[in-house]
Amino acid sequence: MKKFVVGRNDVGQRLDRFLEKLMPGVPRGEIYRSLRKKKVKINQKRITAPDLRLKEGDVAELYISDSLFPELEQPFWMGLRPEVTAVYEDAHILILNKPSGLICQAEAEPSLEGYMRAYLWKKGEFDPAKEHGFLPSLCHRIDRNTAGLVIGAKDAESLRILNEKIRRREIKKFYLCETETPPRPAEGVLSGWLCRDEKRRKMVPAREDDPDAVRYETRYRVLRMSRPALVEAELMTGRTHQIRAGFAAAGYPLAGDVKYGAKKDGTRRYQHLAAYKIVFAFTSDSGILEYLTEKEIALSTEEAGF
Repeated sequence: MKKFVVGRNDVGQRLDRFLEKLMPGVPRGEIYRSLRKKKVKINQKRITAPDLRLKEGDVAELYISDSLFPELEQPFWMGLRPEVTAVYEDAHILILNKPSGLICQAEAEPSLEGYMRAYLWKKGEFDPAKEHGFLPSLCHRIDRNTAGLVIGAKDAESLRILNEKIRRREIKKFYLCETETPPRPAEGVLSGWLCRDEKRRKMVPAREDDPDAVRYETRYRVLRMSRPALVEAELMTGRTHQIRAGFAAAGYPLAGDVKYGAKKDGTRRYQHLAAYKIVFAFTSDSGILEYLTEKEIALSTEEAGF
Protein backbone atom coordinates (compact mmCIF):
# COMPACT_ATOMS: atom_id res chain seq x y z
CA MET A 1 0.00 0.00 0.00
CA LYS A 2 1.21 3.49 -0.89
CA LYS A 3 0.06 6.63 0.92
CA PHE A 4 0.15 10.18 -0.44
CA VAL A 5 -1.01 13.52 0.96
CA VAL A 6 -2.51 16.02 -1.49
CA GLY A 7 -0.60 19.30 -1.47
CA ARG A 8 -1.58 22.76 -2.71
CA ASN A 9 -0.25 22.06 -6.20
CA ASP A 10 -2.79 19.25 -6.67
CA VAL A 11 -5.85 21.07 -5.30
CA GLY A 12 -8.86 20.77 -7.60
CA GLN A 13 -7.25 18.05 -9.70
CA ARG A 14 -9.30 15.04 -10.83
CA LEU A 15 -8.44 11.80 -9.05
CA ASP A 16 -7.63 9.95 -12.29
CA ARG A 17 -5.20 12.71 -13.37
CA PHE A 18 -3.58 12.57 -9.93
CA LEU A 19 -3.11 8.80 -10.26
CA GLU A 20 -1.65 9.20 -13.76
CA LYS A 21 1.04 11.50 -12.35
CA LEU A 22 1.86 9.03 -9.57
CA MET A 23 2.14 6.16 -12.05
CA PRO A 24 3.58 7.61 -15.27
CA GLY A 25 3.56 5.16 -18.14
CA VAL A 26 0.76 3.02 -16.70
CA PRO A 27 -2.13 2.70 -19.20
CA ARG A 28 -5.19 4.74 -18.30
CA GLY A 29 -7.27 1.57 -18.51
CA GLU A 30 -5.23 0.05 -15.67
CA ILE A 31 -5.87 3.12 -13.52
CA TYR A 32 -9.63 2.95 -14.15
CA ARG A 33 -9.56 -0.77 -13.38
CA SER A 34 -7.93 -0.05 -10.02
CA LEU A 35 -10.72 2.42 -9.25
CA ARG A 36 -13.48 -0.03 -10.26
CA LYS A 37 -11.92 -2.72 -8.06
CA LYS A 38 -11.99 -0.28 -5.11
CA LYS A 39 -8.21 -0.23 -4.67
CA VAL A 40 -8.19 3.52 -3.97
CA LYS A 41 -9.15 5.20 -0.71
CA ILE A 42 -9.42 8.93 -0.09
CA ASN A 43 -9.58 9.86 3.60
CA GLN A 44 -10.22 6.18 4.43
CA LYS A 45 -13.23 5.94 2.07
CA ARG A 46 -13.10 3.70 -1.01
CA ILE A 47 -13.53 5.82 -4.13
CA THR A 48 -14.51 4.61 -7.60
CA ALA A 49 -15.29 7.97 -9.26
CA PRO A 50 -12.37 9.08 -11.48
CA ASP A 51 -13.64 12.68 -11.59
CA LEU A 52 -13.47 13.26 -7.83
CA ARG A 53 -11.84 16.66 -7.23
CA LEU A 54 -9.05 16.60 -4.64
CA LYS A 55 -8.66 19.02 -1.73
CA GLU A 56 -5.50 20.04 0.08
CA GLY A 57 -4.75 17.61 2.91
CA ASP A 58 -6.70 14.70 1.39
CA VAL A 59 -4.97 11.39 2.16
CA ALA A 60 -4.83 8.91 -0.71
CA GLU A 61 -4.23 5.23 0.09
CA LEU A 62 -3.49 3.10 -2.96
CA TYR A 63 -3.71 -0.70 -2.70
CA ILE A 64 -1.86 -1.14 -5.98
CA SER A 65 1.27 -3.12 -6.88
CA ASP A 66 4.46 -1.27 -5.93
CA SER A 67 5.89 -2.19 -9.33
CA LEU A 68 3.61 0.38 -10.98
CA PHE A 69 5.23 3.27 -9.09
CA PRO A 70 8.54 4.62 -10.43
CA GLU A 71 11.65 4.56 -8.27
CA LEU A 72 12.54 8.12 -7.35
CA GLU A 73 15.92 9.25 -8.60
CA GLN A 74 17.74 12.32 -7.31
CA PRO A 75 17.24 15.11 -9.87
CA PHE A 76 20.36 16.52 -11.48
CA TRP A 77 19.64 20.00 -10.13
CA MET A 78 19.90 18.81 -6.51
CA GLY A 79 23.65 18.70 -6.97
CA LEU A 80 23.87 22.31 -8.12
CA ARG A 81 24.97 25.21 -6.00
CA PRO A 82 22.10 27.70 -6.41
CA GLU A 83 23.99 30.35 -8.37
CA VAL A 84 21.03 32.60 -9.06
CA THR A 85 20.11 36.19 -8.27
CA ALA A 86 16.48 36.78 -7.31
CA VAL A 87 15.73 40.40 -8.22
CA TYR A 88 12.20 39.97 -6.80
CA GLU A 89 10.63 37.19 -4.74
CA ASP A 90 7.39 36.58 -2.88
CA ALA A 91 5.33 33.55 -1.81
CA HIS A 92 4.30 32.71 -5.37
CA ILE A 93 6.92 33.92 -7.86
CA LEU A 94 10.56 34.82 -8.39
CA ILE A 95 12.11 37.10 -10.99
CA LEU A 96 15.64 35.97 -11.74
CA ASN A 97 18.53 37.80 -13.40
CA LYS A 98 20.01 35.31 -15.88
CA PRO A 99 23.63 35.86 -16.92
CA SER A 100 24.57 35.64 -20.58
CA GLY A 101 25.83 32.16 -21.50
CA LEU A 102 23.45 30.23 -19.22
CA ILE A 103 20.67 28.21 -20.84
CA CYS A 104 17.17 28.64 -19.37
CA GLN A 105 16.07 24.98 -19.33
CA ALA A 106 17.98 21.70 -19.55
CA GLU A 107 17.65 18.18 -18.17
CA ALA A 108 21.27 17.25 -17.48
CA GLU A 109 23.31 20.45 -17.48
CA PRO A 110 23.28 23.59 -15.33
CA SER A 111 20.38 25.86 -16.26
CA LEU A 112 18.50 28.81 -14.82
CA GLU A 113 15.51 26.59 -14.03
CA GLY A 114 17.76 24.04 -12.32
CA TYR A 115 19.40 26.73 -10.20
CA MET A 116 15.95 28.05 -9.27
CA ARG A 117 14.81 24.62 -8.08
CA ALA A 118 18.03 24.09 -6.11
CA TYR A 119 17.61 27.52 -4.53
CA LEU A 120 14.03 26.81 -3.40
CA TRP A 121 14.92 23.30 -2.22
CA LYS A 122 17.82 24.52 -0.11
CA LYS A 123 15.63 27.29 1.32
CA GLY A 124 13.15 24.61 2.41
CA GLU A 125 10.35 26.00 0.22
CA PHE A 126 10.21 23.02 -2.13
CA ASP A 127 10.54 19.29 -1.50
CA PRO A 128 10.16 17.08 -4.59
CA ALA A 129 9.47 14.07 -2.36
CA LYS A 130 6.23 15.74 -1.23
CA GLU A 131 5.10 16.76 -4.71
CA HIS A 132 3.27 14.61 -7.21
CA GLY A 133 4.46 15.85 -10.56
CA PHE A 134 4.77 19.61 -10.05
CA LEU A 135 8.14 21.34 -10.20
CA PRO A 136 8.79 25.09 -9.79
CA SER A 137 9.21 26.27 -13.37
CA LEU A 138 10.11 29.20 -15.57
CA CYS A 139 7.17 30.89 -17.27
CA HIS A 140 9.14 31.96 -20.35
CA ARG A 141 12.65 31.77 -21.76
CA ILE A 142 15.32 34.01 -23.24
CA ASP A 143 18.24 32.96 -25.43
CA ARG A 144 21.38 31.46 -23.91
CA ASN A 145 23.45 34.51 -24.87
CA THR A 146 20.83 37.06 -23.82
CA ALA A 147 20.99 38.22 -20.21
CA GLY A 148 18.28 39.53 -17.93
CA LEU A 149 14.97 39.01 -16.20
CA VAL A 150 13.01 35.75 -16.33
CA ILE A 151 9.87 34.95 -14.28
CA GLY A 152 9.62 31.70 -12.33
CA ALA A 153 6.55 30.25 -10.59
CA LYS A 154 6.77 28.51 -7.20
CA ASP A 155 3.37 26.77 -7.40
CA ALA A 156 1.08 25.28 -10.02
CA GLU A 157 -1.66 27.92 -9.78
CA SER A 158 0.80 30.78 -10.25
CA LEU A 159 2.36 28.99 -13.22
CA ARG A 160 -1.07 28.56 -14.83
CA ILE A 161 -1.99 32.23 -14.30
CA LEU A 162 1.33 33.58 -15.57
CA ASN A 163 1.29 31.38 -18.67
CA GLU A 164 -2.18 32.71 -19.47
CA LYS A 165 -1.11 36.32 -18.85
CA ILE A 166 1.87 35.91 -21.19
CA ARG A 167 -0.41 34.39 -23.84
CA ARG A 168 -2.81 37.34 -23.49
CA ARG A 169 0.04 39.89 -23.66
CA GLU A 170 -0.73 41.16 -20.15
CA ILE A 171 2.93 40.98 -19.14
CA LYS A 172 5.09 43.56 -20.91
CA LYS A 173 8.76 42.76 -21.56
CA PHE A 174 11.38 45.42 -22.27
CA TYR A 175 14.95 44.90 -23.44
CA LEU A 176 18.09 47.02 -23.65
CA CYS A 177 20.36 46.52 -26.62
CA GLU A 178 23.17 48.22 -28.48
CA THR A 179 22.85 48.74 -32.23
CA GLU A 180 25.86 49.45 -34.41
CA THR A 181 24.36 52.81 -35.44
CA PRO A 182 21.36 54.76 -34.04
CA PRO A 183 18.05 53.65 -35.60
CA ARG A 184 16.13 56.30 -37.54
CA PRO A 185 13.72 57.67 -36.50
CA ALA A 186 14.71 57.72 -32.83
CA GLU A 187 11.36 56.17 -31.85
CA GLY A 188 9.18 53.82 -33.81
CA VAL A 189 7.92 50.33 -34.49
CA LEU A 190 9.72 47.59 -36.39
CA SER A 191 7.35 45.06 -37.93
CA GLY A 192 7.23 42.52 -40.70
CA TRP A 193 7.40 38.79 -41.34
CA LEU A 194 10.06 36.25 -40.43
CA CYS A 195 10.64 32.56 -41.04
CA ARG A 196 13.19 30.08 -39.77
CA ASP A 197 16.23 29.25 -41.89
CA GLU A 198 17.10 25.82 -40.52
CA LYS A 199 20.41 25.55 -42.35
CA ARG A 200 21.74 28.82 -40.89
CA ARG A 201 19.77 28.44 -37.64
CA LYS A 202 18.42 31.98 -37.72
CA MET A 203 15.29 33.97 -38.51
CA VAL A 204 15.21 35.68 -41.90
CA PRO A 205 12.80 38.18 -43.54
CA ALA A 206 9.88 36.51 -45.30
CA ARG A 207 6.87 37.34 -47.43
CA GLU A 208 3.49 37.52 -45.77
CA ASP A 209 2.18 34.77 -48.04
CA ASP A 210 4.97 32.37 -47.03
CA PRO A 211 3.20 29.51 -45.16
CA ASP A 212 6.00 29.42 -42.58
CA ALA A 213 6.08 33.18 -41.99
CA VAL A 214 5.22 34.71 -38.60
CA ARG A 215 4.54 38.39 -37.99
CA TYR A 216 6.68 40.33 -35.53
CA GLU A 217 6.33 43.76 -33.99
CA THR A 218 8.83 45.58 -31.77
CA ARG A 219 8.42 49.09 -30.36
CA TYR A 220 11.70 50.90 -29.75
CA ARG A 221 13.25 54.20 -28.65
CA VAL A 222 16.85 55.33 -28.72
CA LEU A 223 18.19 56.16 -25.25
CA ARG A 224 21.70 57.14 -26.27
CA MET A 225 22.68 58.53 -29.67
CA SER A 226 26.15 57.05 -30.08
CA ARG A 227 28.02 54.32 -31.91
CA PRO A 228 26.96 51.83 -30.72
CA ALA A 229 23.59 53.31 -29.73
CA LEU A 230 21.69 52.29 -26.61
CA VAL A 231 18.12 51.31 -27.49
CA GLU A 232 15.09 50.17 -25.49
CA ALA A 233 12.93 47.58 -27.25
CA GLU A 234 9.48 46.41 -26.16
CA LEU A 235 8.19 43.10 -27.48
CA MET A 236 4.70 43.44 -28.95
CA THR A 237 4.91 39.86 -30.23
CA GLY A 238 6.99 36.96 -28.96
CA ARG A 239 8.92 35.61 -31.93
CA THR A 240 12.27 33.83 -31.82
CA HIS A 241 15.15 36.32 -32.24
CA GLN A 242 12.69 39.06 -33.20
CA ILE A 243 14.79 41.91 -31.76
CA ARG A 244 17.98 40.68 -33.42
CA ALA A 245 16.34 39.83 -36.73
CA GLY A 246 14.10 42.91 -36.79
CA PHE A 247 16.87 45.45 -36.22
CA ALA A 248 19.10 43.63 -38.70
CA ALA A 249 16.35 43.70 -41.33
CA ALA A 250 15.97 47.47 -40.77
CA GLY A 251 19.72 48.00 -41.29
CA TYR A 252 20.70 48.41 -37.63
CA PRO A 253 22.18 45.07 -36.46
CA LEU A 254 22.98 44.67 -32.80
CA ALA A 255 26.62 45.38 -31.99
CA GLY A 256 28.59 42.16 -31.92
CA ASP A 257 25.77 40.10 -33.45
CA VAL A 258 27.77 38.73 -36.37
CA LYS A 259 25.12 36.06 -36.98
CA TYR A 260 22.70 38.83 -37.95
CA GLY A 261 25.05 40.97 -40.01
CA ALA A 262 27.09 42.96 -37.48
CA LYS A 263 30.75 43.65 -38.20
CA LYS A 264 33.40 41.70 -36.31
CA ASP A 265 34.99 44.14 -33.90
CA GLY A 266 37.27 41.84 -31.96
CA THR A 267 35.81 42.90 -28.60
CA ARG A 268 32.64 40.87 -28.19
CA ARG A 269 31.48 37.48 -29.33
CA TYR A 270 27.71 37.79 -29.00
CA GLN A 271 24.96 40.39 -29.19
CA HIS A 272 24.72 42.90 -26.36
CA LEU A 273 21.09 42.33 -25.37
CA ALA A 274 19.38 42.11 -21.97
CA ALA A 275 15.80 41.73 -20.74
CA TYR A 276 15.80 44.56 -18.23
CA LYS A 277 12.17 45.38 -17.33
CA ILE A 278 8.92 43.48 -16.71
CA VAL A 279 5.54 45.16 -16.18
CA PHE A 280 2.54 43.19 -14.93
CA ALA A 281 -0.12 44.98 -16.99
CA PHE A 282 -3.03 42.76 -15.89
CA THR A 283 -6.43 43.64 -17.34
CA SER A 284 -8.27 40.38 -16.63
CA ASP A 285 -8.82 38.33 -13.46
CA SER A 286 -5.49 37.45 -11.87
CA GLY A 287 -6.60 35.20 -9.01
CA ILE A 288 -3.95 34.77 -6.33
CA LEU A 289 -1.59 37.08 -8.27
CA GLU A 290 -3.91 40.08 -8.30
CA TYR A 291 -1.45 41.93 -6.03
CA LEU A 292 1.03 42.07 -8.94
CA THR A 293 -1.26 44.27 -11.08
CA GLU A 294 0.70 47.30 -12.38
CA LYS A 295 3.87 46.16 -10.58
CA GLU A 296 7.12 46.93 -12.41
CA ILE A 297 10.44 45.18 -11.87
CA ALA A 298 13.49 46.65 -13.60
CA LEU A 299 17.26 46.56 -13.63
CA SER A 300 19.26 49.75 -13.89
CA THR A 301 21.30 50.15 -17.08
CA GLU A 302 24.41 49.37 -15.03
CA GLU A 303 22.85 46.20 -13.55
CA ALA A 304 21.85 45.14 -17.06
CA GLY A 305 25.45 45.53 -18.21
CA PHE A 306 25.15 48.78 -20.13
